[in-house]
Amino acid sequence: MAEREQWAETGLGAVVLVAALGFLGYALAHAGGFGGSGGYQLKARFGEVGALAPGATVSVAGVKVGSVTSVALDPKTFLADTVMTINPDVKLPTDSTIKITQDSLLGGQHLAIEPGGAMDNLKPGGVFQNTQGAVDLFGLIGQVLRPQSGGAGGSSAGGAAGAASAPAGAASPAAAPGG
Repeated sequence: MAEREQWAETGLGAVVLVAALGFLGYALAHAGGFGGSGGYQLKARFGEVGALAPGATVSVAGVKVGSVTSVALDPKTFLADTVMTINPDVKLPTDSTIKITQDSLLGGQHLAIEPGGAMDNLKPGGVFQNTQGAVDLFGLIGQVLRPQSGGAGGSSAGGAAGAASAPAGAASPAAAPGG
């Protein structure tokens, strides 16, 4: 009887292991882990990539058409070289624009492509000529808030008060020596 229970436990463990491997294979295949889907590589250079990382989505009109393969710094130009794999059935005009956009205020980043109108398409290994790097949202918010926190407002008010009193004081002494 005990031997029968051991075989049942072993069989159940094998079924669980096979199911786990099936889920892992499915996840890797749909996340681009196996790379068996093919596609062609394109490159882009950005001055600022923010939190863009390998595996990020590449989309056209909000539809996923590829993924980021690598992000690396070029030590000569100090620009970020980005390589992405694009689905083979998606052909992009040579004058297309690629930009780094945020998924949400707190989310990650992805690449969004706006197709151009050129007749020629980017070839495998081609480089996007029109790029727009990541926007630092917190830096923009800081620039908007900083002048209102007393920096520019206090100096312009003091400057206006000083300018109003200076001509009045300057008019009296100027009149005395001239008069």
